[in-house]
Amino acid sequence: MFTGLIEGLGRVVRLEDESAGVRIIVAPPKSMLSAEIDKSLPTQCGDSVAINGCCLTVVSIEDNVWSFQAGRETLSKTNLGRLAASDLVNLERSLPANGRLGGHFVQGHVDGLGTVDQLDREGEWVTMGFQVPSSIGGMMVSKGSVAVDGISLTIVTAESTRFTVALIPHTLSATTLGHRSIGQSVNIETDILGKYAKQFLKGLP
Repeated sequence: MFTGLIEGLGRVVRLEDESAGVRIIVAPPKSMLSAEIDKSLPTQCGDSVAINGCCLTVVSIEDNVWSFQAGRETLSKTNLGRLAASDLVNLERSLPANGRLGGHFVQGHVDGLGTVDQLDREGEWVTMGFQVPSSIGGMMVSKGSVAVDGISLTIVTAESTRFTVALIPHTLSATTLGHRSIGQSVNIETDILGKYAKQFLKGLP
């Protein structure tokens, strides 16, 4: 489980093809290589880390570089399949039981891809819009929560196939959204509470 509060920007060192997927090697920021930032233990092999909101397992750590394995299904359903060496990625380690929940409950299970279709700047703020499949748009409500590339955000407007968010300067500087442009893909995970509510209502007469 994650919160959608990004701990730092990592940089993709390289990608290595494997028989059933790809090994993603990421250099995390120095701030994530210690036991600080409200985390009780440093990252170890077997830990869960969200990369652009997609939960992956650390399979090796060497020279302060983390390695992950992503299968073909993950690569096809998320923007991890479009990564290249030197790309920046959002990183968040899983939430400890005594951690602070500052965002919302994020599972790291990406529902699908969205496409940036709006970038309106007003000073240092940005209103960003995304096109999404109707299966994703139907799970959103205005003022509800959504994870975009693993970032916990509040929805401003919600339509059947698109939504918008308002991004503060900190979010733009501390996450990949400050580097996104029109037409680029982002990982979308809708609020788990909304999913359960929708499933429950399906069973009502």
